[in-house]
Amino acid sequence: MAGDPYKELGVSRGASAAEIKAAFRKLAKELHPDKNRGDTATEERFKRVSAAFDILNDPDKKAQFDSGQIDADGQQQYRGYGGAQPGAGAGGFGGFNHAGGPGGRAAFEDLDLDEIFGRFGGGRGPAKGFGRGQDVRATLEISLEDSIGGATRRIQFSDGRTLDVAIPKGATNGQTIRLRGQGMAGRTEKGDALIELRIAPHPVFKVEGADVTMDLPISVPDAVLGGKVECQTPDGPVSVTVPKGSNSGQIMRLRGKGAYAGGARGDLKARLMIMLPETIDPILLRVAEDWRSSRPYKPGKI
Repeated sequence: MAGDPYKELGVSRGASAAEIKAAFRKLAKELHPDKNRGDTATEERFKRVSAAFDILNDPDKKAQFDSGQIDADGQQQYRGYGGAQPGAGAGGFGGFNHAGGPGGRAAFEDLDLDEIFGRFGGGRGPAKGFGRGQDVRATLEISLEDSIGGATRRIQFSDGRTLDVAIPKGATNGQTIRLRGQGMAGRTEKGDALIELRIAPHPVFKVEGADVTMDLPISVPDAVLGGKVECQTPDGPVSVTVPKGSNSGQIMRLRGKGAYAGGARGDLKARLMIMLPETIDPILLRVAEDWRSSRPYKPGKI
């Protein structure tokens, strides 16, 4: 049985949703079975922490727990008439005695049999909401291109199961995908698998909110004379026009070629970087020497 979910996560009852999520992430990283293989005690703690987060991360479940409607395992808490607990009454069913009036035989007989057996664990099986399996949580690292264009990626859980996860177009960092019925088995139904998406660092692009930045190398002639150059984007290469007289550090903005945030796509900001050839041509040397001696100038401050 799980303990107090607030104590399991180490947060106060007044903790915000962000504080609860942060506490869970920290503990999940420390206790994850993949990092503690063979450590049964840590594995059990990880399960308790996950169960606690399942309660406190769901506003409805959190409200039900705070009001005493469900316990730390997510099981509903029922009180018989007169406030007695099920099983506490003299007649074997808490709150239902054999006298008339509230809590007596008449009130008992007025209840639907399925409700009675559901409440008290009778032979007809548990009532709706009882015995749902725990949700399982995992993190899936995806590329920036996957988040923009969508993809299907496979994830493996600590129990060896693998699932193919459909990444939607416009996915964002930290977004959670719910796969219903792919969690732990329960008495009545399986829980869900909650997959949190993490966009991996990119060798070319840097994500800044909805915008993406990058360095765009250009040659000296293109910088001086202007011209068309190829620019890599998350959607593939495109041709852009470099203005005549461009300098390193200037930004070219490609609208709608960035990442997604808040349902909208940002821009790609390409910072121009003037690059000399690996081997300096003699003609370029002579031009530079002549320029320095006859037409000296001081570059502006960067």
